[in-house]
Amino acid sequence: MLSIIIINYKTPELLRDCVTSLKETVKKTAYEIIVIDVEANGSAATELAPWASDISLIELKENTGYSKAVNAGLLAARGEYYLILNADMEVLAGAIDEMMSFMQKDGTRQNIGLIGPRLLGLDGKVQQSAFRFYTPLTIVMRRTFLGKLSWWCGRIDYFLMKDKNINSTDEPQPVDWLMGTALLTTKEAAKKVGLMDERFFMYFEDVDWARRFWENGYKVFYYPKAKMRHRHGRASRQGGLTGIFSNKMTRAHIKSGFLYFLKYGFKTTHHV
Repeated sequence: MLSIIIINYKTPELLRDCVTSLKETVKKTAYEIIVIDVEANGSAATELAPWASDISLIELKENTGYSKAVNAGLLAARGEYYLILNADMEVLAGAIDEMMSFMQKDGTRQNIGLIGPRLLGLDGKVQQSAFRFYTPLTIVMRRTFLGKLSWWCGRIDYFLMKDKNINSTDEPQPVDWLMGTALLTTKEAAKKVGLMDERFFMYFEDVDWARRFWENGYKVFYYPKAKMRHRHGRASRQGGLTGIFSNKMTRAHIKSGFLYFLKYGFKTTHHV
């Protein structure tokens, strides 16, 4: 069985649409749905009322951060496979059945522990969701004007895996890490790797988790044949030095980046 863990933070309508998409598209996979409602105010429970008997709702009264919310879902899960979704995800036809088939066949053969689908925006364009690991310089270049200078473009392109045509290929391939909005893993792998590091309140928990999968002998794979629609823009995307001080999401990203490099040091190993 697949345990689908949906993390919701004050987006009850998007949560409803996410669950609807699951009900309409998952045809071949037995599953349970666990919703973790962060800083719950009752609105999620209202939207989920039509499926109350089919969904486990865990209400967290405080904003615990993303990693703690995911861990609450992992600890409650009963399946042999775990799918972590943000509430702003819309699952497209066949996506989850495709991911499960790949994980059960190729995943077992190639020792793949973590996979993610192709993400599409509301405009239908591909959203970048697979990357190489950060270096300290990557963060500086992406958050300041330095990344716009021509002689640094190659480093940014490397981080974005443009040499692998990551956003145009339809072939599954290994990546360093995947955006945490949609991640499929196994109970066995998650048990070996461990829960998400709760010191990361927001951002880098997915980078850290993927790194630990690699360190524990598992591969991380991007699976573009499965597609999901991501219905929320990245609030932290604001460039330039001004953005560092004016955008709290940007500051949160940089803070988590410091924590990440304090944990691992400045040496980065790329697996692809």
